[in-house]
Amino acid sequence: MMLLLVLLAAMVIVSLMLGAGEVTPGRALAVLAGHGDDEATFVVGSLRAPRTLIGIFVGISLGLAGALLQAVSRNPLAEPGLLGVSAGAAFAVGVALWLGASAATLRIAVGQVGALLGCLAVLSVVRLRGMGGDPVRLVLAGAAFSALLASLTSLLLLFDQRTADEIRFWVVGSLAGRRLEDLLAILPSLGLALGIIVVIARPLAALALGERVASGLGHHPGRVRLLVVLAVALMVGAATAVAGPIAFVGLVVPFAARALVGPDIRRALWICLLLGPLMVLAADIISRLVVAPSELPIGVLTALIGAPVLVAVVRARRLPTL
Repeated sequence: MMLLLVLLAAMVIVSLMLGAGEVTPGRALAVLAGHGDDEATFVVGSLRAPRTLIGIFVGISLGLAGALLQAVSRNPLAEPGLLGVSAGAAFAVGVALWLGASAATLRIAVGQVGALLGCLAVLSVVRLRGMGGDPVRLVLAGAAFSALLASLTSLLLLFDQRTADEIRFWVVGSLAGRRLEDLLAILPSLGLALGIIVVIARPLAALALGERVASGLGHHPGRVRLLVVLAVALMVGAATAVAGPIAFVGLVVPFAARALVGPDIRRALWICLLLGPLMVLAADIISRLVVAPSELPIGVLTALIGAPVLVAVVRARRLPTL
């Protein structure tokens, strides 16, 4: 835990040292030490700091959402990006932009509604007879659902040039150009979701032992699932609205957390709080440097990291049971 905290602190400093603006790492460090020049102070404080903070909150949201989805579905391949939750949020934002919306708060609210509908669709699939016990079939169904929503979003881009201009870069996931106002807009959603997670952490751990055991311990599985859906929708909808649909963070982070602390969801959630920001910030830093002075969308980097993990999980001799 302490090592992850140190790594995250180091990643935050590196994120502030590198990136947007013609400011060298030495000048950025001078700003952090309290005696930088005006240009460096503006670049670090107004361009890099909001982007770094948003990356932290996006990482927390997607990492926790993936852990919750995997726990409630008892499926190690459940992930917001793979199962259509992020695609639902992206499609809803695309529709809102197509209808003329542009305010950040409206996009977040609409994204959360889309994520909620996508999450309900996912859990409905999970509960179909014979589907929930087969992780690969569930992912295939989620991929088909995501592809359908992505196609509908693309149709919106073809019909409306303004919508295409607004979300061309956003739709592949990016933290570039995000403002402090974007961060302030998602904080209430994240705070509410964290409150829900605190309430359901213990019942969710009991649910991992089976519905009968959870009911015998005095918990209500149906109520727990409903709260999980609400928390996931709040976090994924907000993260997608502010940074675009970033895939695989919700798969890789819980996978790594379980490798570190075992299957206990309560301990895994604590680790996800640190691993999520670590992965998003690392991918964002690489995206700034690999084709400098241009940038790669962060979604491309997370896909490069997450796809091998997905293949490794699927190719495992025996998929882990949650």
